[in-house]
Amino acid sequence: MQVSKWGDSLAVRLPKALVEKMGLIVGDEINIVDVAERTLVVQKEDRRKAALKDIASLNWTLPPDYKFDRDEANER
Repeated sequence: MQVSKWGDSLAVRLPKALVEKMGLIVGDEINIVDVAERTLVVQKEDRRKAALKDIASLNWTLPPDYKFDRDEANER
């Protein structure tokens, strides 16, 4: 991969095989988790899973008579 200039930053284009193997789509975030002898270890960030874990850690309890109303939630 070739390093390119992108504004004030540097960027690389990911090979199609790697994109497919990692299941990446536009907008996904990835983390470089390690660098060893000029080799990058890249990990896809699962923001949805992290957000659900954060919400679960809040231990919120809903009133026993609570009923979710999809129409009410989507009103504008």
